[in-house]
Amino acid sequence: MIGRIQGTLIANTPPRLIIDCHGVGYEVDVPMSTLYQMPSVGQQVTLLTHFVVREDAQQLFGFATDSEREAFRALIKISGVGARTALSLLSGMSVEELSQAITLQESGRLTKVPGIGKKTAERLLLELKGKFGADIGLTGQAPQIDSQLEILQALTSLGYSDKEAQLALKQVSPGSSVSDGIRLALKALSKA
Repeated sequence: MIGRIQGTLIANTPPRLIIDCHGVGYEVDVPMSTLYQMPSVGQQVTLLTHFVVREDAQQLFGFATDSEREAFRALIKISGVGARTALSLLSGMSVEELSQAITLQESGRLTKVPGIGKKTAERLLLELKGKFGADIGLTGQAPQIDSQLEILQALTSLGYSDKEAQLALKQVSPGSSVSDGIRLALKALSKA
């Protein structure tokens, strides 16, 4: 319903901004990444928005970029993830970091964000796998990241520690196939 808001920033009290649009002050909740990009009070500001109507409230959420707004919309579609949790995630990590964590299935990176527990992180990874990178235009990196992940998993299943596997993976060129990558990593590990 309300897709964009433009006006004068009249209050900045994290995580809420108040934006004056022709005499009407709109309260807009924003992630910290957007908050850091805001000008000083009294300056003009433009935000992309997402409007939420609930039984007990009407809320307006603002974002500096379209990728932030799309990430927010993808997050709130997940059962058990509300607007506050989505804002918390976008405040704790960039959209690119979130996408990479989902692509690599790293729940540990998500649980570092306050308010995100192990179960919520695992649900996010499960629900967004294969969707989220495409939504923000990072699909070109997915095959390379997937092959590196497969190489890493193969090395750890052979009994190497995560640290050893990571060091060996650095010796593998990014464009290598999984089988070539495993062979090169094992060769690097045998020299160590």
